[in-house]
Amino acid sequence: VFQSHEEDDRKVRRREKNRVAAQRSRKKQTQKADKLHEEYESLEQENTSLKREIGKLTDEMKHLSEVLKDHEKICPLLHCTMNFVTVPRPDALTGCLPR
Repeated sequence: VFQSHEEDDRKVRRREKNRVAAQRSRKKQTQKADKLHEEYESLEQENTSLKREIGKLTDEMKHLSEVLKDHEKICPLLHCTMNFVTVPRPDALTGCLPR
């Protein structure tokens, strides 16, 4: 009877220890899932912000391309016969400018 009582106590202690370990494991799993969810949310926000920035930069690039295209039509340096000189000289550039 004494031995059976000791075995029962050991079983109860082992079950309690196992129950506590299982609770710890579930808590750790929940914390890991929460951390992953927070990281996901943060990455989604960063992604949205980067997409917005890409849109702004694309718009700016389109605008600057239009400005350049308009400027090329009227730029005297682009129509000058001297602009094929490989080393630009101040006198070559000023020779193309309107006086």
